[in-house]
Amino acid sequence: MWGDIAIAFLLAFITAYVLTPYTMRLAKKVGAIDIPNDRRVNKKPMPRLGGIAVICGFLVSMIYLLIVMSVENTINLFGEEQYWLKLLGFFGGILILGITCFFDDSKGIPSWAKLIAQILAAVVVVACGIRIENINLPFFQGEIWFNEWFSYILTVCWIIGITNAINLIDGLDGLSSGISLISCVSLLIIFTLNNSPLIAILLITALGGSIVGFLPFNFSPARTFIGDTGSNFLGFSLAIISILRSCKNIYSFSTNSSNYSSWITNI
Repeated sequence: MWGDIAIAFLLAFITAYVLTPYTMRLAKKVGAIDIPNDRRVNKKPMPRLGGIAVICGFLVSMIYLLIVMSVENTINLFGEEQYWLKLLGFFGGILILGITCFFDDSKGIPSWAKLIAQILAAVVVVACGIRIENINLPFFQGEIWFNEWFSYILTVCWIIGITNAINLIDGLDGLSSGISLISCVSLLIIFTLNNSPLIAILLITALGGSIVGFLPFNFSPARTFIGDTGSNFLGFSLAIISILRSCKNIYSFSTNSSNYSSWITNI
């Protein structure tokens, strides 16, 4: 398992790191340039298509691992959980957001158009089986299960909310990507402690690796911005991956020392 996790990180990191300079050139060709003004921190025109490199790093890493691990029978995408369908919806949502936000970064589109794309991407994900079905709150016995339609609405709202949360904080060098990286590390630790499905661990690792590959170009003073393409992708991905393994066992783990001992033994 740890070998697969290392491959997920390294492949995503290398791909994003290598592709980022090319996205800077592409941004200049298509006009995806952040022009300084009174509201901007940058003092000179800045390319803002770095998110394409982050998306490519993530997708290259995951597609390679899913193919290899399926051939080796170390992961079952067609089992009861139907991860193949959920991943198809996830990647479809990424495609919808990526295309929409690319036009926003390069040409500019109304905010309502981006919101429609976010809703459409979220609906595609929910239609493919990814949804919040229940929660487990501290100090309450048992799980709280949701009505099916309420579950659909809650999931769509969650995805749109987290997507916009990351998008709206993207105002300083390395801010949205740095916060997303911290979220990836935190989720990876939680997933590991909770014995989450391998697919969730691989996804969050690949996402973190692609961010690390991009960050050297985005730290202050930045040479490129992640743009709406990247910030929407980061928020969207964090929302989806957290649902794939909703971390509903955090509290039960912390109150059960035997689980901790078992995890230490397995490591």
